Amino acid sequence: MPKETGRKLIAQNKRARHDYDILDTYEAGLVLMGTEVKALRAGRASLVDGFAQIADGEIWLHNVHIPEYTEGTWTNHAPRRRRKLLLHRAEIEKLIGKTQEGGLTLVPLSLYFKDGRAKVEIALARGRKSYDKRHALAERDAAREMSRIMGQQAKRRG
Repeated sequence: MPKETGRKLIAQNKRARHDYDILDTYEAGLVLMGTEVKALRAGRASLVDGFAQIADGEIWLHNVHIPEYTEGTWTNHAPRRRRKLLLHRAEIEKLIGKTQEGGLTLVPLSLYFKDGRAKVEIALARGRKSYDKRHALAERDAAREMSRIMGQQAKRRG
């Protein structure tokens, strides 16, 4: 059987980019059980309520829902158990310092397979207020409108 290469997206947390200002992103490995990997290979997971927390110098992923594997037996996993993230020690130390500054949190952005290994992209993020969200939406709409008008003008000239 050939080795898997490339990146296969399993789940994405679109809400995180709306609710938070993303300051920095990190790619982390996950410590998973066999049935969790099989459920992920079936393309099933949800990052909606997920967050990462630092405890005893390690980073743990909470509230990420990986449903039970349908073919699994009594060895099946708990769908919302906490999972350890694998990062380099220097990255963990950096994240500990940043999150202790205050106002910053760790949120999962996407879950994917990279060269056959399950990875999660976590972001160091600052929560947005509701008026910030409206402002960001207005900016995005304005930028979209500008590019649409520029495209129309380019077609007229061409």
